[in-house]
Amino acid sequence: MDSIQEVIAQNLMNIRRKRGLSLDKVAELTGVSKAMLSQIEKGKTSPTVTILWKIANGLQVSFSTFIKVSDKQQIEKIKIDQLTPVNDENGNYLVYSIFPYHPEKKFEIYMVSLQPGYTHIAEKHLGEEYILIQNGELTLEIQGETCLLSTNDTIKFNADTEHTYTNTSEEAVQFYIVIYYPDQDL
Repeated sequence: MDSIQEVIAQNLMNIRRKRGLSLDKVAELTGVSKAMLSQIEKGKTSPTVTILWKIANGLQVSFSTFIKVSDKQQIEKIKIDQLTPVNDENGNYLVYSIFPYHPEKKFEIYMVSLQPGYTHIAEKHLGEEYILIQNGELTLEIQGETCLLSTNDTIKFNADTEHTYTNTSEEAVQFYIVIYYPDQDL
């Protein structure tokens, strides 16, 4: 299996070429520098979660478009510990793509691990988010409203506004995110 860095590089290059876009145009659409995009496409750097979201939003594709590996199996068993996460904040916010976006299904599923004392600000994006807390406590802020979630709690919201994930506890929090795209053809 290719490394996550190689998969991201290939998927970004494929999207850009399929649409006939230059690196300059992608930089303009995404707000990510041409130099950074070039480094990502060459597999020389691994982008953070924040950078991938900027690219996804600018190109109007799902986040998992960049980390999906082509696989045609009907039954698929995933072991989280065998996946390579995309990370932000020096490994304090890890995102594991479990089931990437597929246009016929219109959703994607991630497992996230947020270390104690860290906050991740998620940019607004397409779709609805459904969060299921596996273990730990998560403080979620959406449009000025704060929700404290703990083991086995769930929440859903429109992701078209900035939202913040914070772990104020003494242990890591693990949670699943399902992003559903009801009206999009990504």
